Amino acid sequence: MSETNQTNEVNQENQASFDILRIYTKNVSLESPSTPEIFKMEVQPEIQIQLSNEEREIEPGIHEVALKVTVTAKSEDKIMFIAEVEQAGLFQLVNFPAEQLQAIRGGYCPNILYPYARQSLDNLISKGGFPPVILSPINFEAVYAERQAQMRADAENMDA
Repeated sequence: MSETNQTNEVNQENQASFDILRIYTKNVSLESPSTPEIFKMEVQPEIQIQLSNEEREIEPGIHEVALKVTVTAKSEDKIMFIAEVEQAGLFQLVNFPAEQLQAIRGGYCPNILYPYARQSLDNLISKGGFPPVILSPINFEAVYAERQAQMRADAENMDA
């Protein structure tokens, strides 16, 4: 084997790679405690949206990222519905530096999962008999970067 071929093989072995192995729904729920009475009301509900994500390494190079989106609709003091979807994915992430790996898991992967969660929530809410809730797009990479910057600023303030 020539020296050039050996160098190419070493470079390919150390090259970072990303792959989506599977996208799946991990948990779905809809609670509508005020039905059917709430259907008689002609009100514009207050909508609250909560987002969270969890990441874990399943085995070396294989990571699960789970994005949980909860939509709560209230009218006055009554809860119209609480809809929740936990959308997850298995991602192969190999040869990334630790900081870049964390940014991929905390920002890039949730960007991939969010459209699936939005569609599941739309179907769930509509099938519950409620008007659709259109969730705005979210740039999770920007959110992740802001959160990291805030954590660094907080750490600097504590040191000062």
